[in-house]
Amino acid sequence: MSPVTRHVTHGQPPLRTVQVLGGGNAGSSAHVRSLTAGLIARGVRVTVCAPEQVDRAYGFTAAGAEHVHVPRSSDPVSVAALRTVCAGADLVHAHGLHASFRAALALSGHPTPLVVTWHNHAHAEGPRAHLLRVLERRAVRAATIVLGTTSELVDRARRRGARDARLAAVSVPRPHPAAAHPGRPDAKVRAEIGATGRPLLVTVASLDPHRGHELLLDAARAWRTAEPVPLAVVAGEGPLRGALQRRIEDEGLPVRLIGRREDAGELLAAADLALLPGSREARSVLAQEALHARVPLVAARTGGIAELVGDAAELVPHGDARAFAAAVLRLLGDPGRRRELRELGARQAAGWPTEDETVAQVLSVYDELTRPGPLGRRLVTG
Repeated sequence: MSPVTRHVTHGQPPLRTVQVLGGGNAGSSAHVRSLTAGLIARGVRVTVCAPEQVDRAYGFTAAGAEHVHVPRSSDPVSVAALRTVCAGADLVHAHGLHASFRAALALSGHPTPLVVTWHNHAHAEGPRAHLLRVLERRAVRAATIVLGTTSELVDRARRRGARDARLAAVSVPRPHPAAAHPGRPDAKVRAEIGATGRPLLVTVASLDPHRGHELLLDAARAWRTAEPVPLAVVAGEGPLRGALQRRIEDEGLPVRLIGRREDAGELLAAADLALLPGSREARSVLAQEALHARVPLVAARTGGIAELVGDAAELVPHGDARAFAAAVLRLLGDPGRRRELRELGARQAAGWPTEDETVAQVLSVYDELTRPGPLGRRLVTG
């Protein structure tokens, strides 16, 4: 019996799932939005527990889910609220380390199966590194199944004591339709941001530490000598905005911070190059959108980027601003290599799982954990 028909035929009540999110990481939030729409289309009831601002940004209720505001906190009040929402659920699916830790606390002593998806490579140093390991062990040992978005995350979950860790199929929605026309940039978008007659470099990321924005500014010093001078545009908001803007002004860097954009897909489609100066996302949303859009990508070799893009991007050592700048200037001066990367990117993206395939894999896991029979009972009780 297929996972789809199981939940919509024979008069059975629909499967009820609770999806738990943390603070709104772009990759996990986009994944949950896509997953929510696919599950609901297949007759599954979905409740999404996430902060209000995450629902506003990603539209879980617009996709047909019930949304419950649960702060990104592990305090007793938040955990109690999460426990109340999960009561009566057939299955709970938590996305990310903090969300999975809180879900584990909320489900303590209950037989409800917990699925955990790890989307990113968590990192900490000093005393926080020990705390990170404790959180990871607590989360994966409480989970019935752990899904990792890269093989490295699957191995990490196994080292932390996961009973069952598997590689996950994870997709993101395809970018704006304008991306289907490489080489024909949107002149209106370019004119609006001041990139008429000059190369446009685009990155989309929150202005947070560890996103590589300082490295981007370091690299931009080298672009001031190019003719014409490329313009690097950063779409996103965050706590580093003030410090980054001061550097841009003080050093006269060809970089613009344009804030959070609703038209990020159109912006990317208009770009000559996409830039990923640093990210701990295992499956970077920007990298996926760039390759789908046939926009050449320059990326720091961090997280799961190499596994994600293969040879379809220019990868440079993490933290090396000189190498990053050189790769950008080299690509801008080599139209043949840019054409090659567009073709390689399209082929690489064609091998990634589709949204339907992602939903199908997740539903097969849900079915495995909730169907009647010895296997279902064994997995639920652990």
